[in-house]
Amino acid sequence: MTIASTGLITLIETDTLVVGAGPIGLFQVFQLGLQGLHAHVIDALAVPGGQCIELYPDKPIYDIPGLPVCTGRELTDRLLAQVKPFKPTFHFQQLVESVSRHSDGRWLVATATGPQFLTRTLFIAAGVGAFVPKELKVDGLAAFSGQQLFYRHAPAAACADKHVVVVGGEDEAVANAIALTQGEHRAQSVTLLYRRDFLQASDAQLALFESLKRQGAVRFLAGQVTAIDAREGTLTSLTVCTPEDDVVSLLTDTVLVCQGVSPKLGPISQWGLAMARKQLVVDSGTFATNESGIFAVGDVVTYPGKKKLIVCGFHEVTLAAFAANALIHPDASNVLHYTTSSALLQQRLGIHQP
Repeated sequence: MTIASTGLITLIETDTLVVGAGPIGLFQVFQLGLQGLHAHVIDALAVPGGQCIELYPDKPIYDIPGLPVCTGRELTDRLLAQVKPFKPTFHFQQLVESVSRHSDGRWLVATATGPQFLTRTLFIAAGVGAFVPKELKVDGLAAFSGQQLFYRHAPAAACADKHVVVVGGEDEAVANAIALTQGEHRAQSVTLLYRRDFLQASDAQLALFESLKRQGAVRFLAGQVTAIDAREGTLTSLTVCTPEDDVVSLLTDTVLVCQGVSPKLGPISQWGLAMARKQLVVDSGTFATNESGIFAVGDVVTYPGKKKLIVCGFHEVTLAAFAANALIHPDASNVLHYTTSSALLQQRLGIHQP
């Protein structure tokens, strides 16, 4: 692996790059590790887990081999423990913008705000797409993104001793509103704004929020943002329309939007890969796409007999890892090794035999 910086752009050279840190992407890392290949992993979310973490972290899953029942969070934790010996490098909150063939045959992968990657093999484990925050669409508001407008997380400097409006009414929004009333970086004022007049969060969170509201530490307002006011390039207030059709002006230094996330296939459809019904077409023997060096696994692919199940994705990444290793090391032995008996695989796993 080589890392070089040119100006403000960091270029990372690697043999394998995995797009997606959900269960399928994580098991792809494991299978690549067994092949002796270190992986870099990109995900649009701030944490690993993909759909399991975003959609059903605490709901039971019953069809994982060897695990009669586990939650999405437990499955993610187990997969992270499994890949730990291979020390993958994660790049979170990064969305791949473009993929292009480099002059030497490798793939140049560029992210929206992070590094670029020059990789020999690329594995797309994007599931139903990258989970991106649901935007607050108000004329002129997007101009303040990254300065006064943030999604899901905001830097301490943007909130400390500031008038903060948190938009959203579920667990994440309530948790952020509570957090902003506490600690050395607490906001000067916190208003939680939601389109309905009731919140949807855990009982413990709601009880704490109500206590803070009674103390005057936080305010709740039902309504929707309809306009903004800005002066000399600085956002100063939000105009809110309430369910009673009243118009309220909220003094604002920082807007933190927590309206959840939605999957978007995004720029994958623009990478020149063969697709059918918005899914990538692959060879079911290798899970290679129509472009040499690019593989795709999980819910993002289609082939005859495809089933959108986690267990099927585990099979797919195994074959993809073998195919990628053959591409990177064409002269390597085709002998199949087993983790129960192979000293080489056990060495890679960090298992010390007596």
